[in-house]
Amino acid sequence: MKLTDTTRKFILHWGEMGTRWGINRSVAQIHALLYVSPVPLHADEIATTLDIARSNVSGSLRELQGWGLARVTHLLGDRRDHFETTKDVWAMVGIILDGRKRRELDPSVKLLRECVQELDEQKADEAYTEDRLNELLGLVELASAWAERAQKLSPESLRRLLKLGDKIFKLVE
Repeated sequence: MKLTDTTRKFILHWGEMGTRWGINRSVAQIHALLYVSPVPLHADEIATTLDIARSNVSGSLRELQGWGLARVTHLLGDRRDHFETTKDVWAMVGIILDGRKRRELDPSVKLLRECVQELDEQKADEAYTEDRLNELLGLVELASAWAERAQKLSPESLRRLLKLGDKIFKLVE
């Protein structure tokens, strides 16, 4: 695939943003390439286009598949696996929200609940710590509940919710 300057700029930026979100640069760049590609791409084509090692592409594609952000497809007359990602930006946001909730919010809720339970059982003189953890637990549980509800929305409903949220910000400000 031949990249234009604009496409190259986008892919490089998406890779940089990925590192800020804790995602490997190559994984994010491959996702960006699949997102802007009008056709599914095979691993060798991805490696050549992005000038990265084939082994790196394979591992990155597995990670993207684990997130639900890449899927295998086949083309008539070609035995190789080709890869594509959703082109619906709102569906993509839903997939990412789900993944981040499972990897970040759920373990945090579990740990905070355990810590609060331990403090409660110990009857230790740690009221201040317990208050802090309870407050944090409330915030993380609320974020987790919102993420769960957002996951259940259709992409169109998610878009409407975010637009409505923007109106609410303007009203509150």
